[in-house]
Amino acid sequence: MRGRLSWGLAVRQASGLIVRRSFPLDDPGKRYPVLKWPVVRGVVALVESLSLGIKALGLSANLGLGEQAGASDAGSAGEDRGLGPGAEAPAQFGFKELVLTVGVALVLAVALFVVVPLAVVKFFESTFSNPFVFNLVEGLIRIAIFLAYVVGISFIPDLRRVFEYHGAEHKVIHAYESGEELDPERAGRFSTLHPRCGTAFLLVVMVVAIILFAVVGKPSLPWLVLSRIVGIPIVAGLAYEIIKYAGRHQQGFIARVVLWPGLNLQRLTTRQPSLDQIEVAIAALQEVLRVDAGGEPAVGLPG
Repeated sequence: MRGRLSWGLAVRQASGLIVRRSFPLDDPGKRYPVLKWPVVRGVVALVESLSLGIKALGLSANLGLGEQAGASDAGSAGEDRGLGPGAEAPAQFGFKELVLTVGVALVLAVALFVVVPLAVVKFFESTFSNPFVFNLVEGLIRIAIFLAYVVGISFIPDLRRVFEYHGAEHKVIHAYESGEELDPERAGRFSTLHPRCGTAFLLVVMVVAIILFAVVGKPSLPWLVLSRIVGIPIVAGLAYEIIKYAGRHQQGFIARVVLWPGLNLQRLTTRQPSLDQIEVAIAALQEVLRVDAGGEPAVGLPG
């Protein structure tokens, strides 16, 4: 969960204990006002989201891998960490594993969502003489691959569980914004769909990309791939402004048109969570609210 001044997370360990962690947010826009300019702020938000996501990935993995993780600064041996003679130290998700995970994910993402659509449409280049049609078909192929990808991974039990936590997050945010008490049963009555979800952002990015990349034309495949990668910040910045406008004018016709596809896409990326999962989402939000209200961040405190 991300608040105004901090971000935090909650992880339920095997024992049932919910461990919370929170950290202050740094606002570079206060030091460099240019970073708050339209479009530029969208790029900043994207970088920040990726950074926080990577940090949360490593932290939550370590908290979930073992209840002793981070409990001591002693050596790595089991005896040094107070686990008893002959005991093994809990597995750790370290920097190398994190870099490898993110690196593989980026390579696969570029290959699947950039190279494959471009290679397909380039193969039929003679059929699409108009640059806009060329980019439109490429964008539609990318969206089709994305939808197939989301549907495919939803059958993986662990990722389906991630989608359930995604739904829990939305329910809890809805409850908080509605002024409801943060209780699992009350929060559970709300929808798993939320207009400011990152899923909607991804879909808007794909649509904006179709329009923006039409000006690139139809150069060779390597130049097309490079243009897509280099153009990501601009596309993300424009998409951010569109989502921001739609979020502030949710009842307007244009906003509803913009938000409708993303809301329906969330039917694929969210699932109905259990009360236990909603409880974890509540813990994460409560931790952020506590720190935003002036509390000390729980950087390494017991759960």
